[in-house]
Amino acid sequence: MEAICEQAGKLIHCSNLYYIESQALLAKMLIKNSVMDKAFFCNSGAEANEAAIKLARKYAKVKYGPEKVEIITALDSFHGRTLAAITATGQPKYQKGFEPLPAGFKYVPFNDLQALTEAIGPQTCAVMLEPIQGEGGVNVATKEYLDGARDLCKNFGALLIFDEVQTGIGRTGRLFAYEHYDVKPDIVTLAKALGGGFPIGAMLARGEAAKVFQPGDHASTFGGNPLACAAALATLEEIIEGKVAEYTGTVGEILYRELEKLREKYGYVKDIRGKGLLVGMELSIEGKKIVDACQEKGLLINCVGGYVLRFIPPLIVSATEIRQAIGILDGVMAEI
Repeated sequence: MEAICEQAGKLIHCSNLYYIESQALLAKMLIKNSVMDKAFFCNSGAEANEAAIKLARKYAKVKYGPEKVEIITALDSFHGRTLAAITATGQPKYQKGFEPLPAGFKYVPFNDLQALTEAIGPQTCAVMLEPIQGEGGVNVATKEYLDGARDLCKNFGALLIFDEVQTGIGRTGRLFAYEHYDVKPDIVTLAKALGGGFPIGAMLARGEAAKVFQPGDHASTFGGNPLACAAALATLEEIIEGKVAEYTGTVGEILYRELEKLREKYGYVKDIRGKGLLVGMELSIEGKKIVDACQEKGLLINCVGGYVLRFIPPLIVSATEIRQAIGILDGVMAEI
């Protein structure tokens, strides 16, 4: 709040034609703490993913020619609600009513390396994946899958895009979820936690991909404005210097263990999965009644895919608060 108030008293917005100090400092910090080379700023995760899609198409056209346009994404993925983003999203329920959708997208089952191997080809310009599918049911990618995706992209001259809008900035116990896998994507998209509650998105790129956009190829009127960047810079400094990612890994283990106790206690709990403070509990019954009952008792959770309770508490949640939440959840589940 101090950073926002201080910046608001100086300058809220100016054209991206001019040098913006907080934008440059934020880009420098993101690049320093990642494997990326350049940053583009926008206002949301959907915009970041749109930028990634445009960059992948431009990269392929410049390097290989006009036929290399296909983008492969995973079933049950979620990449945003703009037109290209819902097309990239492998869930028909988000696409219904907005047809015709942009051409050139293909979907494969998540964590199925064989399916990806069969789908990719000379026409593929990018593979776009979430290291952990949040909206799709907290589905965690295996190392074998992401290693294989990296190798396939290299072999076919395609870019590997990681959508870290939900997993990035400390959520999974690392600053970026790709760090769990020791896999280097070509593009990473960010939003959500980046601004600490203030709207901002970012697309990071490395290598040749980072050099493709030329002035005028892509832009955002308010993307990277001084106020948003000041908020994000203060947030990122606190997360890095305060070792928040390490903290989320520690308290995330407590959350995971407490949920495992409930899995052992209640027969309708099928699985617990996730990393850090992004954890899902898969049920054999619909989760809506549990979500509604928890809300009545002061606990906010949600249900994705109808059967997976998703737990994404604040990054600074305490172990005591986690146990209080589990106590409420336990009481609700006992009455189901």
